[in-house]
Amino acid sequence: MRRWYDKKIIANHFVEWQGTGVKSVKNGFARAVEVAKLDLPEGNVTPHMLRHTAATWLMQLGTDPWEAAGFLGMSVKVLIDTYGHHHPDYMKEAAGAITKKRETAKRVVGARETAKPAIRTRSIRAI
Repeated sequence: MRRWYDKKIIANHFVEWQGTGVKSVKNGFARAVEVAKLDLPEGNVTPHMLRHTAATWLMQLGTDPWEAAGFLGMSVKVLIDTYGHHHPDYMKEAAGAITKKRETAKRVVGARETAKPAIRTRSIRAI
């Protein structure tokens, strides 16, 4: 915060609105939620929900995890462990491997009609 003060990003307070310190972040956030007409049937909108939404959106957009973690103020490990499943690269290698395996099996069967499929499967009903 000292750096923000030195660079004149903030004048005197951690949270400011139009150059004036916000006396109550809780009341200020509640007012912003009211003005934005945000409402959830299960309860109140909280600042943590906004952080969760930002992390989810950053991962869904394919943002580099190191940059996203820095922006959100969390470690890359926490980001990946908590929000990694939203990233487009999540399980990409596994999906590619299984797709490659299936394509290979199709080519083998197509080449020799008498050949047995490379992958044997059972019907779910048979199990």
